[in-house]
Amino acid sequence: MRVTLADPSALIPDFERVHREQRALYPYRPAGWQPVHTVYVPADRFGAGTVRAWGEAALELFRRHLPESELAAILGPVVDSVIDPVIGAVPGGAGGALAGDLAGEVHARVAAKLGREPVEDLRVDFEDGYGVRPGEEDGHVSAAAAAIAAMDADGTLPRRWGLRVKSFADGDPVRSLRTLDGLLTGVMERAGHLPEGFTVTFPKVLMRAYLHQFADCLGALEDGLGLDRGRLRFEIQVEAPQTVRFLDAGLVTALEGRLAAAHFGVFDYTASCGLPPHEQRLDHPACDHARHVMQTVFAGTGVELSDGSLAATPASDDGPAVRGLWRRHARLVGHSLTHGFPQGWDMHPSHLVSRYAAVYAFHLSRRGEYARRVRAWQERRDAGGGVMDEPATIATMTAALRRADLVLGDVPPSGPGAGGAEG
Repeated sequence: MRVTLADPSALIPDFERVHREQRALYPYRPAGWQPVHTVYVPADRFGAGTVRAWGEAALELFRRHLPESELAAILGPVVDSVIDPVIGAVPGGAGGALAGDLAGEVHARVAAKLGREPVEDLRVDFEDGYGVRPGEEDGHVSAAAAAIAAMDADGTLPRRWGLRVKSFADGDPVRSLRTLDGLLTGVMERAGHLPEGFTVTFPKVLMRAYLHQFADCLGALEDGLGLDRGRLRFEIQVEAPQTVRFLDAGLVTALEGRLAAAHFGVFDYTASCGLPPHEQRLDHPACDHARHVMQTVFAGTGVELSDGSLAATPASDDGPAVRGLWRRHARLVGHSLTHGFPQGWDMHPSHLVSRYAAVYAFHLSRRGEYARRVRAWQERRDAGGGVMDEPATIATMTAALRRADLVLGDVPPSGPGAGGAEG
């Protein structure tokens, strides 16, 4: 073959350095397990039996108010949201009707999940859900450490767990760090080790410098506790427009890999934007914008994304009120999933029912279709209806199938993120 350039490499002498930077910023990682939710419990209401109590309460509501026949009304919009306009309706049909087999499988999976593992990710909250308690916080830290050690010993500690500390933006970083230090020290003294899956949530980050200061403090704690370097990682909560403005992929390397996830805070964010109270909702366009910025900034970095919560509970424990709450919550969970946010925050045992039902319906309703289209691509034939998928779509479908298998428990968690935030 005849060529014109004698030595192309001489024209790009800096390529190796740039390529190394690319790999550091955007490391390839196969889909790993990520919890579908974070449950946060105020520290003064947390104990060794909290997870079990949440599971029992959720299962009681499920058995009383969600027969299989009610799934269509609650989950129909979630299934409809993933109907492909080109391929056509997925199993379950249009108009919010769930097919019998799909409804039965979702119902059985939710019942089994609530009995086996009601909470995948737990935060003991020392921030907004807890308040300012100058004379009490140390005592609640010690009690939480004892409860976590007891849960670790009896096998009830969720796969992910940790705490939410107070914000540096409140002007008292020493209180925030004292709580973190006391919990870690207390757990390790009682359990003899730091259980896998630990992470810490860092809220209301209004200044980029706070991230670096907090990361330095985590390094000091590792040294003091004898932990491996990089063992302590944290989640940033995106709760204000100021935070959105300084997000960039460079944070991942600047923080030396300590940034594990970005969680969206809907109520503080909408308040910061000046929205009226009745517009403080997860599916508001202002929230969509913030999430899309988070998604764009952290794409390919390995930083996990989590959506916010629904700050509502059933008005009573009667069927119409509970099912009304479930319909509302399931719709918002579906909104998050269709926008590429596989995780969200749950604030009440009732949310566990609609969370798992919506997540399972979302993944199950597409799994067969995705598998068929991937097989068609591998066999170099059209996927039906004259559609020819292209490689990027196939890669996305393959990743979605992997995530569905992990969410549904059809494969054991493995790879980055499995068993904790260290991946």
